[in-house]
Amino acid sequence: MSPHWLLRAKRWAQNPPSRKRIRLVFGVIAFCIVLYLIERTVGWPSLLTPNDMRRGLG
Repeated sequence: MSPHWLLRAKRWAQNPPSRKRIRLVFGVIAFCIVLYLIERTVGWPSLLTPNDMRRGLG
């Protein structure tokens, strides 16, 4: 572990993030997990799949 990370940890311990920021971070993580689970259960929409451009060049 480099000294840079130890200094960051010290600063974080002295000035912890606010509850709003913690909620925001966990909200973004939860949103990503929900999107991942939806994609795994329902599947990827074909409209969001790009076309294979290499086929048209030959």
